[in-house]
Amino acid sequence: MAERKKRRYLHEVDLMRVIFIGGVLLNHTTTAFESRLVDTSHSQLILEATHLALHFTRMGFMFMTGLVLVLNYYNRDHHWLQFWRKRYLGSGIPYIAWNAIIMVVATLIASGGIDWSTYWPHLGNALMYGNAYYMYYIMVTFQLYLLFPLIVYLFKKLPDKHLAIMGVSAVIQLLLLIGIKYWLPQVDTSNWWYFFRDYGINVLVYQVYFLAGGAVAIHYDACVAWVEKHHRFIGWGTAILAMGTVFLYFGNKDILKLSRSGIFSVHQPYIFIYDVFMLSFVFWLGLQYAKVRQHGLPDWVDRLIQAFSKVSFGVYLTQSLPLFALGDLLSLLKLPAWAVLALLPLGYLFVFGGALAISWFCYRVPPFGVLIGRPQWHISKGVPVHVQNNFKTRPTTETSIQSNHH
Repeated sequence: MAERKKRRYLHEVDLMRVIFIGGVLLNHTTTAFESRLVDTSHSQLILEATHLALHFTRMGFMFMTGLVLVLNYYNRDHHWLQFWRKRYLGSGIPYIAWNAIIMVVATLIASGGIDWSTYWPHLGNALMYGNAYYMYYIMVTFQLYLLFPLIVYLFKKLPDKHLAIMGVSAVIQLLLLIGIKYWLPQVDTSNWWYFFRDYGINVLVYQVYFLAGGAVAIHYDACVAWVEKHHRFIGWGTAILAMGTVFLYFGNKDILKLSRSGIFSVHQPYIFIYDVFMLSFVFWLGLQYAKVRQHGLPDWVDRLIQAFSKVSFGVYLTQSLPLFALGDLLSLLKLPAWAVLALLPLGYLFVFGGALAISWFCYRVPPFGVLIGRPQWHISKGVPVHVQNNFKTRPTTETSIQSNHH
């Protein structure tokens, strides 16, 4: 029997989660504002030209999912049927529930009533393809869970070839992105299988980030040492590449004449390079937080980060509800474009606060914790035990966007 090692708590991952979920909401909030601005206005141009710099959060969660899964399962006895049961139930119940809930709200907003004969087919389509309410990430992780035993097998089968594995993975990723950006738009994909036609939900398009997370988990101390040693290079590289996304926007728009979706796509070679630097920089920031909290970080700051990280999965799931409300509020405003742009910070706080309030309610009030992947009860252990575990003790390293799952 494989010895199960005691796992340390990674405080750095808590801050990373907060940064990534905050970036996700900022990304979607700016999209809501941009859609309400007058075309060709300077305010709209500012939002559009800076939007690509926010395209690291999706990849960040992919990286963290690979990191935490490998941290928690690499040195365990592998009971994969039990693994799949836990994962698909833990993610599947919130996925189904929030697709259904949000679709009810969206239908009521759009038409004032619900035609159930059309609602159920629409819901089935959303659940099957993960193409509504930003649920694509969960659809991708469903595929990852299926393939995860193969990832573990690969790393264990080739224990001295992990750097080579990542090199091959990076080359494959770069070739995929070159093909997606420069070749695929010229191809008729109407008869392709959905997972290749709408590649944004295909786990293979994100394979390098999952594998990178796994490799970092296996060689954690060495990776931490490397990031600490090269943090200045990482920081300056991140800043330069972030500014470069503005030039990427204008190059896509004015030189390559790409479609709107092509201009803002996350699947671009440049964005891949930018993401590598940005994820490394966010990792370094997380390490600094872990250090500072040991040397006098105010308790209220630490508790706030811990609280946000605990419900990050819920914030991700529920974000569409405050975004709907924000869209309706913006449609009522009769203000010049610059004034609408100035309201962006308030709009962001509204979306973050709304999603956080819904998620915190679910976290604290049984039995709604199951809706955000943090159930407060268990058939064999009962409600009191799980409430106590949720509210009074620290979790283990099992932490990621789906904080209780990983």
